[in-house]
Amino acid sequence: MIQYSQNCFEQFREEGTGRRRRRKGILLSASTNKRALIQRFERDHLYGYLNLATFLQPKGVELLNLSGTLLLVPYEEIKSVFLVKEFEPPDANEKRLFTTRPKSPGLWIRMRFRDNDQMDGLLVNNLLLLDPYGFSVTPPDPASNHQRVFVPRQALADIQVLAVIGSSFRREPKPRAKPVVKEQISLFE
Repeated sequence: MIQYSQNCFEQFREEGTGRRRRRKGILLSASTNKRALIQRFERDHLYGYLNLATFLQPKGVELLNLSGTLLLVPYEEIKSVFLVKEFEPPDANEKRLFTTRPKSPGLWIRMRFRDNDQMDGLLVNNLLLLDPYGFSVTPPDPASNHQRVFVPRQALADIQVLAVIGSSFRREPKPRAKPVVKEQISLFE
């Protein structure tokens, strides 16, 4: 029989009710597991669930597959990790490049993979949010099954910044001086 001290489970005591709960002053979401599709270079795709707080490990990506096994997929094998709405096979006709300039703020980037495949995305324009293991981007097609894409650094041969969209640094517009026409009659002076 295992005996625990009285306060060892103190960190798991919940405060509040409803969708969001507080544990020791930290606000936690009710569900942190998201549906995911891992595309690999030479092997079949993997479907499963990612814990968004802990899925990036030093050796690879942690995935809970559909049979309930926890897998650690090495970064060298991964082409991209898609957070998806539904578990469906990837559509070959899906838009992978922006056809026009995106409207959302961020860095418009073009990634070239090791197998010479290309994909565009919007990267957040904040250096504090960049991951040491790869890049998390918004895909070009908002109506597709893919919501977010994580691309490991090892999967890329090249990455280019095509544009900075909606920069928070804005210059104050210079006030335009209206030209005064001398021939015009002033009515209210």
